[in-house]
Amino acid sequence: MNNSQVILVDENDNSVGVAGKLETHQKGMLHRAFSIFIFNSKGEMLLQQRALDKYHSAGLWSNTCCSHPAPGEEMVTAAQKRLKEEMGFETSVKKIFDFIYKAEFDNGLTEYEFDHVLVGEYDGPVRLNNNEVMDCCYKDVEEINRSLEDHPKKYSVWFHLAFPKAMDWWKQHYNYKAG
Repeated sequence: MNNSQVILVDENDNSVGVAGKLETHQKGMLHRAFSIFIFNSKGEMLLQQRALDKYHSAGLWSNTCCSHPAPGEEMVTAAQKRLKEEMGFETSVKKIFDFIYKAEFDNGLTEYEFDHVLVGEYDGPVRLNNNEVMDCCYKDVEEINRSLEDHPKKYSVWFHLAFPKAMDWWKQHYNYKAG
């Protein structure tokens, strides 16, 4: 894990300082993050499988991309930059909701994030950064929903929390009809 700076926040997402990424996760400090959900025009969600050498949740499936904005960096700018770095493409994204979660991992690290959830649409080629992402695929949201129920340990903690709201947004926004 690099020790770049992350933005520490209170429970209302007000900045209260900065700290190194490693220290933040060792001490379980609340910090700003984002999760991106990309959909294609068929209503399928682009999932990523996290690389095996990630500092937590290695090998698990999750939303398209996630990370932390740097101090002074706008959320959408940070999200689009990270999407290009991890998945190799650019598309517009917009925020649809946020939530706070806390998860402790076996390696002693803790994610305690004020997570901004952004969505976008993309149908083009994906060029994975293999240092960050092991695999990816587009899946129907109903199929993902069933897989989350049948195989919950295959998915990241935050994905379990954010996916239902992201799925609801997609269905309302695009008048998506299952089956």
